[in-house]
Amino acid sequence: MSGLPGRLNAKKEKDLRVLRDFVFIHCRENHRQRTKAELQLAEKRLRAILGDSHIELCQECQRLLYHGTAKLLLCMKDPKPMCKKCETHCYAPGYRDKIKEVMRFSGMYLVKHGRIDLLVHYFL
Repeated sequence: MSGLPGRLNAKKEKDLRVLRDFVFIHCRENHRQRTKAELQLAEKRLRAILGDSHIELCQECQRLLYHGTAKLLLCMKDPKPMCKKCETHCYAPGYRDKIKEVMRFSGMYLVKHGRIDLLVHYFL
């Protein structure tokens, strides 16, 4: 029996991986000088979804990823809309602004570095 709240489907699993990757890109490129620690995932199912790839994030980015993961897992919408298009904003105000910044930065980073293939893969 899984300890994860809410239902997980293929879309939510993909959204979790996109969230992880975008937060990682943002942290790697913007928080180079910060102390980083390996991402700790206690839940076995989350480790299976997000991978045991030894991702290191600063404390701020780890909190953002944990918050985003919790909100995604608790989302009761089916099908789940994109957060920016949802009428119910469940992110806390500070986290909502930060996740917008992370998504904007990481999306543009992938475009500028010729990784449009990843964006297509993420969002289609």
